[in-house]
Amino acid sequence: MAEAKTCIRILVVDDDVRIQRMLAQYFSEEGYEVVCASSGAEMRAAMAVRAFDVVLLDLVLPGETGGLDLAREIRSTSDVPIMMLTGRDDVVDRVVGLEVGADDYVGKPFHLREVHARLKNILRRRRQPGAAPAKNGGEMVLFEGWRFDLERRQLWNFGGTEVALSTGEFDMLRVFVTHPGRVLTRDMLMDLTRKREREGFDRTIDAQIVRLRRKIEKDPSNPQLIKSVRGVGYIFTARPGTSPRPSDT
Repeated sequence: MAEAKTCIRILVVDDDVRIQRMLAQYFSEEGYEVVCASSGAEMRAAMAVRAFDVVLLDLVLPGETGGLDLAREIRSTSDVPIMMLTGRDDVVDRVVGLEVGADDYVGKPFHLREVHARLKNILRRRRQPGAAPAKNGGEMVLFEGWRFDLERRQLWNFGGTEVALSTGEFDMLRVFVTHPGRVLTRDMLMDLTRKREREGFDRTIDAQIVRLRRKIEKDPSNPQLIKSVRGVGYIFTARPGTSPRPSDT
């Protein structure tokens, strides 16, 4: 018997009707709500009227807007998890997909159970703060004018504006603020962000760090918070502190 799922809504963006039907049937039987779109226009229309918990996005779409452009578009306004579906076996395409905001990818042809496992992993990581959380879930982590709420998965800059983080960016920043001043190798970062089970090459770590630097560094080309340690890995140079999180009342 399938596990019961509640209120988990998937948007499938793929121009192949066979893939749409296959994914829709499988995930509907697993208890998810599934909406399908064949183009960027249909995707935008669907996202304008409802919220989604995850987007399964084909890398290659017909027309003027491809999957990478749509991923950038989604990420510019939302932190909804994105899983890229790709028929290309090219590391560059995968890295670029992660750089523009995708949380995971799966190659075509794929096994539905693998897609499901990866999707559940994304949702699990979204729900759970993960390893080495703050000592008190009611506290915020403060660093260099930034406020980072591990429990609510929110980040605010020094001006009080919230900065949206993808699942991968949140996991990476969480690792850094909970391991300040410590050189972390790419292997360690893969383990701590749980990427080893999904990706087997170091460039995915570098891609996530490039994207995170763009959001938290004053000058991403000359990073001061997340510094590279040549031939080893990365180090988070800030000294995080904590403060009570404001109450909701």
